[in-house]
Amino acid sequence: MRKRPIIILTLVAMMLFTLGQTVWAFKDVKNDVNEQKINELKKQGILSSNKADKFNPKGKLTYAEGVSLLVKGFELNIDNIRFIKEPKASDYFTNLKDNAWYSKAFIIANLNGLEIPKTVKANDIMTREQFAHHLFKAISKKGDYAYIEIYMMLKDEADVNKDYMNSIQKLLISKIVTLDGSNKFYPKKAITRSDAAGWLHDGIKFVKETAPIPNLPEQPTLNLKLTVAAVNSEINKVTVSTQVPHPGYSIRIASIGFEGDKAVIYVETILPDPDKMYPQVVTDVQVSTYVDAKLKPVLPQSASSSESSTGIIAE
Repeated sequence: MRKRPIIILTLVAMMLFTLGQTVWAFKDVKNDVNEQKINELKKQGILSSNKADKFNPKGKLTYAEGVSLLVKGFELNIDNIRFIKEPKASDYFTNLKDNAWYSKAFIIANLNGLEIPKTVKANDIMTREQFAHHLFKAISKKGDYAYIEIYMMLKDEADVNKDYMNSIQKLLISKIVTLDGSNKFYPKKAITRSDAAGWLHDGIKFVKETAPIPNLPEQPTLNLKLTVAAVNSEINKVTVSTQVPHPGYSIRIASIGFEGDKAVIYVETILPDPDKMYPQVVTDVQVSTYVDAKLKPVLPQSASSSESSTGIIAE
């Protein structure tokens, strides 16, 4: 008798699980090559269905749909921009309405550098190369990523708009986009809603799983000064000094070049540790080396320095 409640609970759990899977699934994407990715995007709230709970995966993607997908998928916004007046779609695009469902997405896309054509119409069909280009620009907005230096060969390369080739190459290298069995991309062909969703899914995954190149601290402009002090009759101590923005910066002797009777002292900046915090106080730093007393220490002509730093200053 005790087994019956357990069986009932198991059946209920299975029904709830099945129902949950159905809620997040479109009715017309079964067996589509991007079925799983499409349903995952729906689950995340990026894709939505029509009243019949269908996605129309084989349908052609319009610019209004494509731009809206990219803006929503990558959570692009203009929150960091202050406007004198409220921006309108017609400020940037001659053929778009200001109060349409897609208007804000086009404004955001434009101000985030997705390079949407200024004369685009909402119902224009996106080609595969156009969506690839806008997708790559959206990815780039999320961070500066490193890509392997390799050129992917396309059998239909001659058909690709040269302005879009770099974007397509980067997407192929990162495996967000793939070629077909004949090594073709079909750049001028209209992109299907299924392929657009698949590329978008993998683009979002790439951003989540790939660490962008860290931003390096700003290289300060240094006013270098060079001083010389005799150690003995054969050796001189050469010191290069300057001021840096804060104690995190320093300098070091990178190398010494010899030009006739001159010893050219090359100095480079040591950048602060990005994981540390430093007081924002201008700081004096210096570094020293030793050269033959027969040579005249100088800084390179390209060095940012005061006039007196190109010669010897008595210490």
